[in-house]
Amino acid sequence: MGRKKQLIIPIFIPFGGCPNRCVFCDQEGITGEEKMPTLKETADTIDSYLSTWKGRGGKEIAFYGGSFTALPEEAQLEYLKTAFGYVSGGRVDSVRVSTRPDRVTPEIIEYLKRYGVGTVELGAQSMSDEVLRASGRGHTAKSTADAVRLLRDGGFKVGLQFMPGLPGDDKGTVLRTTEEIISLKPDFVRVYPTLVLKNTPLHRMYLSESYRPWTLEDMVELCSLVYDLLTDAGVPVVRMGLQPTADLERNLVAGPYHPSFRQLVEGRLGGAGV
Repeated sequence: MGRKKQLIIPIFIPFGGCPNRCVFCDQEGITGEEKMPTLKETADTIDSYLSTWKGRGGKEIAFYGGSFTALPEEAQLEYLKTAFGYVSGGRVDSVRVSTRPDRVTPEIIEYLKRYGVGTVELGAQSMSDEVLRASGRGHTAKSTADAVRLLRDGGFKVGLQFMPGLPGDDKGTVLRTTEEIISLKPDFVRVYPTLVLKNTPLHRMYLSESYRPWTLEDMVELCSLVYDLLTDAGVPVVRMGLQPTADLERNLVAGPYHPSFRQLVEGRLGGAGV
């Protein structure tokens, strides 16, 4: 028998907590959300998903979109207490948050554990300091490595998000990032090839010709190598390419986008797969 399907209940917090705006970022365009959800909206979303779920797998509330642990502490605790009510009541198994590597501290880890968070996803994006600087990330590769160690010591599952094709990237920096990610032994990885979205700094860089997006063919070829390295090392790749949505496609300007990007990568590998 196959593994039981898990229910992920997504709560989007666009730009929530982000201390700066990365050159590539347009969370509003990606998620279709333009404001932080109220606590009532958060509870309504969770209730709606639970009321229609007929599966028998685990259930997880996932805060996506911004840097959760960079929100004001009061806001973090309000969201966490709302989510934890479902955990303590036995209706949901755990909570997941996404954040920046430089917003993980021992103090933050303590209250994440206290309120039922079991998984933390870090936006690593690259393990090249030069690429991180060119992309306006505001943290270093060491920040990512330190955050992974802290989370591991705290007993969390750790996911890393990785964006090949950022400003300053080439084949060498992407493959070195892949190797460094493998050395951190994350529980899973998401690979999001860099796209140019409307009204982002990267859009302006594209218009001024200071940034040239990768072609779809070149990115598929590169990501097939990335995918192969990760899977050979036993690191699950849970997503390869952004999920296609009407909002994403409406805001897309340029870059290696395909609604079935992962299938293109696996096809290049001769059907090796999930």
